[in-house]
Amino acid sequence: MAAALPPQAQQASNAALAAAVAENEKADASYEDGEVQEIEVNMETQADQIRTVFNDPTNFNVKHPLYSPWTLWFDSPATKGRNLPQTPSLSAFPSTPHPATPGAAMGWMEDIKRVISFDSVEEFWGLYNNIVPPSQLPQKANYYLFKDGIIPAWEDDANKNGGKWSIQLPKDKNRPNVDKMWLYTMLAAIGETFDPLLSSSASSSSAYPDSLVTGVIVSTRPQFYRISIWTRSAPQNPQGEPSSPEDAELRERIETMGKHFKTSVLGYSSDAKLAGPLATEVEFLSHKDSEKKGKAKKIIV
Repeated sequence: MAAALPPQAQQASNAALAAAVAENEKADASYEDGEVQEIEVNMETQADQIRTVFNDPTNFNVKHPLYSPWTLWFDSPATKGRNLPQTPSLSAFPSTPHPATPGAAMGWMEDIKRVISFDSVEEFWGLYNNIVPPSQLPQKANYYLFKDGIIPAWEDDANKNGGKWSIQLPKDKNRPNVDKMWLYTMLAAIGETFDPLLSSSASSSSAYPDSLVTGVIVSTRPQFYRISIWTRSAPQNPQGEPSSPEDAELRERIETMGKHFKTSVLGYSSDAKLAGPLATEVEFLSHKDSEKKGKAKKIIV
């Protein structure tokens, strides 16, 4: 966690830093030359005193804010009515109830645990280093990492018109890899690198557009793992001609997300064929189409 970061971790950190730098650049620049030089000297002195979580994991004195706050949720049939399986250091973060939820999701939400919310790179790493990794979770367990204020249910207003990118991987072959895949998926989410429109706006002075991503999920099942990215919108016509220019733009944006997920996050080549026993390709399906047994229209990258 200290020296060399994987590319996705570095991306998340850079995105967080970019947001902080953009905020600082709003300061008034009408100083005299002498004042500017004095400020530069002071900034250099302060820089020497800065210790980030990447320099010192225990005694850092600077936090890097994320573009959005996030909340981690957990559920498992094996732990209903009990706390999240955790190391002792996470006991300081008791699960907390969520405000009123949509009626259709109420029964299911009684069993899901809201673990903790965070809004900085440092808090994310503190959380990640103190929870059980997916490879060690019991069967039928799920981690849900969603933007704060969005519950991980189709009925939430942020999700009801959206869909999800997902991949299903055989458990035996992917147990050594799933923890890294889940980590990189979370980092791409909190670093806002999934959505091409959001990423391209990070270096501009214009305001960020709304991100398509609402949350990411990892699920453990008896014979496979599933990793998903939920979106707030889905193309009206995922196959064939788009219904409008806006739908065509959305479809391109969604497809770019899927390609980034497959190659940069999961680490597969763009032309890799992944489907097989218990395995799927990287597939996008709207939540509404998920209810259509055998008639769903998928986008596959």
